Order: sequence, then C-alpha cells, then structure tokens
Amino acid sequence: MKSFVLMLAAAAAMFAEGPRLIFTKSFPNSSPAWLQITLERSGEAIYKEDPKDERPLTFKLTEADTTAMFGLADKLDHFARPLESGLKVAFMGAKTFRYEGQGDPKEAKFNYSEDLEAKTLLDWFERIAESERAYIDLERAVRFDKLGVNDSILRLEVARNQKRLVAEEQFLPFLERIIKSEAYMHMARTRASALAESIRAAK
Repeated sequence: MKSFVLMLAAAAAMFAEGPRLIFTKSFPNSSPAWLQITLERSGEAIYKEDPKDERPLTFKLTEADTTAMFGLADKLDHFARPLESGLKVAFMGAKTFRYEGQGDPKEAKFNYSEDLEAKTLLDWFERIAESERAYIDLERAVRFDKLGVNDSILRLEVARNQKRLVAEEQFLPFLERIIKSEAYMHMARTRASALAESIRAAK
C-alpha cells in the first residue's frame, strides 16, 4: 500500500508543472463513451476512460510529436477563441480542448470545427486514443487470451501502417513478453519479434 501511495505521489509531481494540453471527449453509446488525454510539455501523458480512474495509462510522446501538438495549440491562441463551426452536422461527440499554463486556463468546446489547426490537433488526440485502445487490447490478449494475441498484433500492425500509432515504445514490454514465452503461438511470437524490431529501428 505504501509503495502505491508513493507511486501516486511521484505521478502527481511529474504532472505538476505546466503547460499542459487536455482533451476530453464525451460520446454516449460509443466505445469508450468518455475519454480524456492530458499531455505535458515534457511529452509525459495520461489516458483515462473514466473520470474516477485512479490508475490511468501513462506514456510518453516523442519531442517532435509533443512540439507539433503544442505548436498547433499556439496557433489556436491556446483555445481562447471559439472553434465550433456552427454548421448543422451530425453529433460526433462533445469535444473540449483545454490549455493550462501561465494565466487562467482556456478551453474551447465543439462538436465539429472547420478550423484546419483544430482539425489537425483533433486528429493527433484521436491517434493517441486509438493507440491507447490498441495497448489495452494487446494487454488483455497477453493476459487472458493467448490464442487471440496474434490477431491483436495484426490489428496493431495495421494501425501502425496507417500511421495511427503514437508512443510506439510503450508496446515493447508486451511484445518482449510474447517473444520470450512459448505459451503463445509461434506465428504470434514471430510477428511480435518483427514488430518490436521495426519499432526499435524507427527510434
């Protein structure tokens, strides 16, 4: 219990400094129905699918990816201006961009925006969400569905080929676990080895 408390304290300290970007999306009847991504300027990030989640996923973006996202926030005046298009379009989820730095926090809420920078930043956050969903999928397969591991890795490869994955190194511990254990199918171990090698080569 003491080690868990210390871990929470360390995480809180890590995310105590600004500036930070926070993206929240609420879309009832979708999966997930709610999500939030917090990104620090250091690249440290948190992903959660429940506001009360006390053990969210933590990962780190590359400096290039982090700089790109904060650069878009700068171009959007740190969300000090409206982003909603006002057009009559289908509901695609209530989205909020929030910037916390010097001065008062600023945020903009929207369903659909025609602003190019806003659309690009939204795509970044959606890619992060897709990556963390892929991480959750792989973790579940590794722990509870050994026969499904190969399919999980295949979905990961497809997402990566489509340039939808970020923070790729977070997948390496699970891939190494698969590679080293004969409990998984040979095909899955071979696929995991090739993917891990490709991720390391891209560093």
